[in-house]
Amino acid sequence: MKVKVNPNVCIGCGACQAVAPDVFEVNDEGVAEAIITDEISMDLVEDATDAKEGCPVNAIYDPEEEEMEEAA
Repeated sequence: MKVKVNPNVCIGCGACQAVAPDVFEVNDEGVAEAIITDEISMDLVEDATDAKEGCPVNAIYDPEEEEMEEAA
């Protein structure tokens, strides 16, 4: 699993950072970003998934899932 944050959608509420601080942080511009750009280790996948599902504006996405949808 990989995750990215759409900075045009993110409202910088910090929920993702609270749930998965080893995966996300709110940057100097006030929006969240993934601090892990490669594959997320298995011990952090559950936290990353919880953060993705809990994002109030659905700004977090898995770029690999989008690639699969585009190919279909």
